[in-house]
Amino acid sequence: MAQTFAAARRVLADAIAERAFPAATIEVGTASQMLWREAFGRLTFDADAPSASDDTIFDLASLTKVLATTPLVMQQVERGALGLDDFIARYIDAWRGKDRVGVTLRDLLAHCSGLPSWRPFFRDLKDPSASLGTGRAAYEAAICTEPLEYAPRSQSIYSDLDFILLGFILERGAPLDERFTAMLAQMGVVEEIQFTPPAPWHARIAPTENDPWRGRLLVGEVQDENAWALGGIAGHAGLFGTVAAVGSCARHLMQILDGRTGVVTRSTLETFVTRRADVPGSSRALGWDTMLPTSSCGTQMSTRAFGHTGFTGTSLWIDPEQDVYVALLTNRVHLTRANEAIKQVRPSVHDAVIEDLG
Repeated sequence: MAQTFAAARRVLADAIAERAFPAATIEVGTASQMLWREAFGRLTFDADAPSASDDTIFDLASLTKVLATTPLVMQQVERGALGLDDFIARYIDAWRGKDRVGVTLRDLLAHCSGLPSWRPFFRDLKDPSASLGTGRAAYEAAICTEPLEYAPRSQSIYSDLDFILLGFILERGAPLDERFTAMLAQMGVVEEIQFTPPAPWHARIAPTENDPWRGRLLVGEVQDENAWALGGIAGHAGLFGTVAAVGSCARHLMQILDGRTGVVTRSTLETFVTRRADVPGSSRALGWDTMLPTSSCGTQMSTRAFGHTGFTGTSLWIDPEQDVYVALLTNRVHLTRANEAIKQVRPSVHDAVIEDLG
């Protein structure tokens, strides 16, 4: 094919050499096809570690918000089971108080609910002897009584707590992981992506950080502590997958925007990927972020682009105007989350991809 993606290859090779992350996989494609997929580096910084490959599995972190939780909400909205302007108290009795009574599902999706970005609930709310997911009631109560940091809709502060609540709301009908698996079947995604990865996957999983709180190197165990305390299945984090799986999801969404049949209608998807105009200073759509010149997608994508990042070093950006998506997966938190070189790498990779596409 005509594109060699030489500029993007150089960016990623240099990032590996400079120890921005030990491993990376990238996939670039259009609504119709994959154009480029390649792996870089090794699974860890050890010289004898296995090389990364096309089928290396990464902790997708907050890509869970847009690959699982957001499309599942879209489906429930289309079916009439949820309404974007429904008050949270309709679904969660503990959500009470004059300052939060008017908060809606739309506000959770747009990160303008008033909730803080994060709280270390995992320190107190995990019961090691409990079965999978039994910390949910305690988490729900803690989030619902957490003081708001600002008036709802007066600004947007990216918040894991918003999406933890959305996950709980979705689970009132069926477990989140079961809903996600059923949706993947509808999408026709056959590549590896799921919550709580099975043991046979572990040899191909890129290790994340050496977690001082858990006292071990994390391999196949979700890096996000609150997701871990919730049994590895949560609305804000928990998915593991390959770059091929992320790319397949991206193509499905792009095909919906092209008017083809998918898990939701074009009208619904456009509602969710359009920037919310009534929240001052926000770049957020519903679930998704949108393109700004300062975004992680660089400066060359169009204003219609939408995407998201993950704390472990992952990202997905989709530009329907230029008919391109870029899925980039890394384990930048290995061995420590203090390594933030990914912040410079991400925009450089995306700008190089657009340059390579001409």
